[in-house]
Amino acid sequence: MKELKFESPSFFQRLKGMLGVDFYRLFHTPMFYIFLAIAAIIPAMILGTTGMPGPDGTATAPMYTNTWQIIAADTPLYVVNSIAEYANMNMVFIFGGIMVSIFIGHDYKSGYVKQLFTTHAKKQDYMMSKTITCAFAMACMCITYLLGAMAAGLLVGASFEVNMGSLICAILGKMIMSLGWASLYTFLNIIFRRFFGISIASSFFFGTGILIIGAAAVIGNNTALNIFLYGSSVYACLSSNIVTVLVCLVISVVWAIIYNVLGTRILSKCDVY
Repeated sequence: MKELKFESPSFFQRLKGMLGVDFYRLFHTPMFYIFLAIAAIIPAMILGTTGMPGPDGTATAPMYTNTWQIIAADTPLYVVNSIAEYANMNMVFIFGGIMVSIFIGHDYKSGYVKQLFTTHAKKQDYMMSKTITCAFAMACMCITYLLGAMAAGLLVGASFEVNMGSLICAILGKMIMSLGWASLYTFLNIIFRRFFGISIASSFFFGTGILIIGAAAVIGNNTALNIFLYGSSVYACLSSNIVTVLVCLVISVVWAIIYNVLGTRILSKCDVY
């Protein structure tokens, strides 16, 4: 009789299997659709409430006169001077971080991770699958945010004048950076895997950019450093071009590589349960 040989699945086969499970879980949980709705509601709330009369009855000056300002800043954003400069599609990355924390946190609360790694699943596959799945989810949030902003702009009668090429580049840059942000949030949730509340707080903290704003206030503005640390939040704007998109792509891939390597090392050396 011939001896039966069982070949181990290849990297792509393993990753495909894990992605299939993660995307199935993503599409079959209400959380995903709730965060898509939140992303669509955010721009509508901001555009709908700015310029409303204050307590004394006097109308305040609206933060935005153009619908697309709620998508991206007019120029590359390195240091935030007002909330209006940051209150745009960058907020997707804040709420996206909370979504990632809930998505990964459920793995540990449900015992899925214990079952997964008991079957000798590769830690690297887990990190990559979670990063890709969560990046997709945040990119979808960017789309619903865009739709919500357009609907709100029509309702309040805001201007839609824009350089269409720059707008498309800005949106693409932000959507591409979903990969970088997802890798960061996945890494943070691996670090704080036993502390669900802390993982959410850390994702929110990094998503708001408080760390970068604080550093800029202390050591001064550094364009190159800010572009790398904050990606599309400082670079993709309404004066973007194809170079902007390429920069965001490179940065996003670099983020993904760095945080996936670090996260894999942590999972490999520590108790994952």
